Amino acid sequence: MGFNKAKCKVLHMGQGNPWYQYRLGDEGIESSPTQKDLEVLVDEKLDMSRQCALAAQKAKHILGTTTRSVTSRSREVILPLYSTLMRPHLEYCVQLWGPQHRKDMELLEQVQRRATKMIRVMEHLSYEERLRELGLFSLEKRRLQGDLIVAFPYLNGAYKMGTNFFSMACCNRTRRNG
Repeated sequence: MGFNKAKCKVLHMGQGNPWYQYRLGDEGIESSPTQKDLEVLVDEKLDMSRQCALAAQKAKHILGTTTRSVTSRSREVILPLYSTLMRPHLEYCVQLWGPQHRKDMELLEQVQRRATKMIRVMEHLSYEERLRELGLFSLEKRRLQGDLIVAFPYLNGAYKMGTNFFSMACCNRTRRNG
């Protein structure tokens, strides 16, 4: 397969970067302020707020389409639609771009809040009660769950690291739980 020089771009990262002009053969490579790979948007500051906004926007569009096209507001209809159409956009690669800022988390949670409020029987419940009734987690807890799932094989020695990456606590603060 041939190499397409026109599709190559340079992403300058870090403070104080002199933004050198790079070449590939005789042609200069164009600079880009952001780059998207595997649907994850990366900019020169490694700020993921724009990624969160795009994910929330996609999920809001799907939520709006669902609201306009589905007449039933029963749990049996709305919950599978949310789980298959909207939630993947909110959770895709969350371990990579994990929203560190409270405003980004609130933006993503707002979509889930609106989706759960669509169910007729649960309109009067608080957000936390709706999540509990539907068997869902907040996106922050879902991210923590994903982090724990990734850390589990490391703790059990599935991956051999040069040094001990994790060390087991040897004190009584674990409540007799080794």
